[in-house]
Amino acid sequence: MNKAGLVDQVADEMKITKHEAQRAVEAVIAAIKDGVRDESKVAIAGFGTFQKKSRAARTGINPTTREPIRIEATTTCTFKPAPALKDSLEGMTSGPIEVKIKSPVHEQQFA
Repeated sequence: MNKAGLVDQVADEMKITKHEAQRAVEAVIAAIKDGVRDESKVAIAGFGTFQKKSRAARTGINPTTREPIRIEATTTCTFKPAPALKDSLEGMTSGPIEVKIKSPVHEQQFA
């Protein structure tokens, strides 16, 4: 599901217009972004926790030239699902389920 699908589902569930649903979805996303940026953590009971994580600078290897390269420090946002979300996914696939969302976020957004 993408953002448009989420808007459609919210509009149907809440019996509101798609425009109102889009504003609501965008408000929730903005609140999560602000919370992670300002407080480094947003916990939603029964759903999961979004958390800001810092990754230290490190040395990597260029796969083409095999030369060492410097990888700058970055800040990312991780998501850890709540047990209720994990439980709701049980039995949906034949293998084990692990939900991880990592999205690189520019350092200046958290300054």
